[in-house]
Amino acid sequence: MLGTKHLQMLLITHIKTLVGTHTPQTRIIPGREMANLPTLNHAWLLIEGDIIKDFGEMKELSRDTIPPHTFEINAEGCLVLPTWCDSHTHLVFAASREEEFVLKIKGKTYEEIATAGGGILNSAKKLQACPEEILFELAQKRLNDLIQTGTGAIEIKSGYGLSLESELKMLRVIRKLKEKAAIPIKATFLGAHAYPQEYKNNHNAYLDILINQLLPQIADEGLADYIDVFCERGFFSVDETSLLLETGAKYGLRPKIHANQLSATGAVEVGVKHHAISVDHLEVLNEQAIQALANSETIATILPNCSLFLGIPFADARQLMQANIPVALASDFNPGSSPSGNMNLVVSLACIKQKMLPEEAIHAATLNGAAALELSHAYGSISRGKKANLLITKEIPSLAYLPYAFGASQVQKVILNGKLS
Repeated sequence: MLGTKHLQMLLITHIKTLVGTHTPQTRIIPGREMANLPTLNHAWLLIEGDIIKDFGEMKELSRDTIPPHTFEINAEGCLVLPTWCDSHTHLVFAASREEEFVLKIKGKTYEEIATAGGGILNSAKKLQACPEEILFELAQKRLNDLIQTGTGAIEIKSGYGLSLESELKMLRVIRKLKEKAAIPIKATFLGAHAYPQEYKNNHNAYLDILINQLLPQIADEGLADYIDVFCERGFFSVDETSLLLETGAKYGLRPKIHANQLSATGAVEVGVKHHAISVDHLEVLNEQAIQALANSETIATILPNCSLFLGIPFADARQLMQANIPVALASDFNPGSSPSGNMNLVVSLACIKQKMLPEEAIHAATLNGAAALELSHAYGSISRGKKANLLITKEIPSLAYLPYAFGASQVQKVILNGKLS
């Protein structure tokens, strides 16, 4: 092992099951293949610096090839997985919205709360009044908490600013998180999250701000990787979405859009038409949406936390996978419809409520989630040469126990960039 003496070496031994042992060339798993999760029992894994160097069965481990002073972890009885890749969050926000939670308990619908000035507009009002430094501190704490639950790559959207100054403030906070965090972060511009109250009856004026003021400045400062639009009845129409995605493409921003959450409006089809990396939500599906996805390279990202919290239907994961559409799972962490970013819960809900097999759910939350972040070349699987972002479970009896034992964390250790976090 020439050239390794200056790099930190970490050896994990006696691993009960090493999960997601794909070849480095495997970047995404189509729907009908998601149940075939490659694993290796009674295994070892060697990390060199921040990279997965090698792995294999314990009976094949030759101690003579391991450099002296290598730090060793005994993972007997434990599973080792790639960290979760959460490809849809709204992690930057100023305050929680538990008062709306109580209104939902009393029977108010998501749309009724939004119409009365709650929902996204409520978060926008609070964020506009929050200093950037405080916003960053709140977001950084949330991010660190999520990392401890096993999240090792994440996307964060703007969309609670809904003004020129506040959308830029959110994106600058996300950029600062990118600079400080130990995990990769992708930034998404979601200025088209809702129409501000003052533009409720003048959509063109707000679209003008997004297109002619915000997008050029975002591009000049390099503040976003993607563009998103909430394409939904009462929010942004298919035509408005198409206009925004066309403009975003001129600035190098690929789409990741909110689609078919409350109704089948043609959002999936417009996302596919504009080569969206993913269309997210999909609680309401029809044949046209399925066919559009099946004939594209767009990923279907489903968000079970949101369905649980809002009491709306869960996306039909089985229908998507049977059409051979790659499915990703994400948390949708936000203060209004999914106040949890715990991907362990997401995986459990996918199994419990959407009847995904544990193997399918883990693929959706790791490699396919990484693909929805355009990071699957380096993250999302146990592959030689990939980043050593891993989680080690507690001693558990089987892979299925991970989603089965919902509500209690089974994550014992998190390794980021080859180091214990």
